[in-house]
Amino acid sequence: MGDRVSAPSARTSRAADAEAATPPSLEVRDLAYAYPDGHQALFGVDLRIERGERVALLGPNGAGKTTLVLHLNGIHDPGEGSVRVGGLPVERRHLREIRRRVGIVFQDPDDQLFMPTVREDVAFGPANFGVRVEELGARVERALEAVGMAEHADRSPLHLSGGQRRRVALATVLACDPEILVLDEPSSNLDPVARRELAEVLLGLGRTMLMVTHDLPYALQLCPRSIVLDDGVVVADGPTRELLADEALLAAHRLELPYGFTLT
Repeated sequence: MGDRVSAPSARTSRAADAEAATPPSLEVRDLAYAYPDGHQALFGVDLRIERGERVALLGPNGAGKTTLVLHLNGIHDPGEGSVRVGGLPVERRHLREIRRRVGIVFQDPDDQLFMPTVREDVAFGPANFGVRVEELGARVERALEAVGMAEHADRSPLHLSGGQRRRVALATVLACDPEILVLDEPSSNLDPVARRELAEVLLGLGRTMLMVTHDLPYALQLCPRSIVLDDGVVVADGPTRELLADEALLAAHRLELPYGFTLT
């Protein structure tokens, strides 16, 4: 009797231990960085994003958001502190794998789309990371299906709308199976329909996501948690709705909800 009772308990304990041992998608510890001209952009930033979390990174221009993002895939080396992606330290010896794990979707999709067809654009990344031909086609199809662009696979990206190009740019990253999606101002220059379509795609992915944005309503729609960065320091970290309801916080860090927008 005792053995039958203890066995499931042991399995539960092992499962809990395994879950606790799973590293977060992103862990930034005491990150500091100064540019060569001496400008200090980051001052001891701490940040942890668990697997599957969707987090908005908010802050005024010049807050250090871009500098932080450029540390995530090794473009900048920390002056002090460390960055880990899925438990792997962002170091030169790991850069190839880190750049696969950190999928950055740029604000301008034209920075990512340069091949003659959508299919070739989406295949470029995984092929560059060594995905074999027999798997490559399946990767491309899955990524295009995920963003609702499979029927446009053989079209030129130049002939797509802005919203469609944004979704294809997202597919180019998804095809590499990243640990975390980093989205730079994903809603910029999108009309209301394209904005809604992209939101529906992002909500359906089930991926860890860090969204850098000035679009506070979009942050509220997509990200349960937000981090406010200003002058190279994390000044707030909490539920998005609570942060956006704090008028003093928004005013102090030059953040503003659109005129007439109400939190409901």
